[in-house]
Amino acid sequence: MIGLLLTIANISGGVLLGLATLDKWDGESNFFNKIAGVLAPFQTVIGGALIVLAILVFWSGVLYNIVSILGGILLLTHVFGKVPALEASLRKLSSKLMPFKAIIGIALIVIGLIRLF
Repeated sequence: MIGLLLTIANISGGVLLGLATLDKWDGESNFFNKIAGVLAPFQTVIGGALIVLAILVFWSGVLYNIVSILGGILLLTHVFGKVPALEASLRKLSSKLMPFKAIIGIALIVIGLIRLF
């Protein structure tokens, strides 16, 4: 059950993080923009799920779960100000990951699809 939830979170987070690249592939249909519009209000929940669920099943696929945790950190960047003790380090890590946002997003979609099948 946790694995399925992590798979759904991977695909959802991947769409949110990889939207810039997916939008280029999509063309005029705006398919991914519509999906991202539905998922955007749940960004914090998806980011938290990526981190927590990946930690819970960490040893089942270390590389997959590391990518999930990185995606969760990127999705939770706006929440880091509410954790004063960790704010500086989390913001620093997030800013270092930001150039790879689209790559991590696409990787999350691929990992989610691999786990789904």
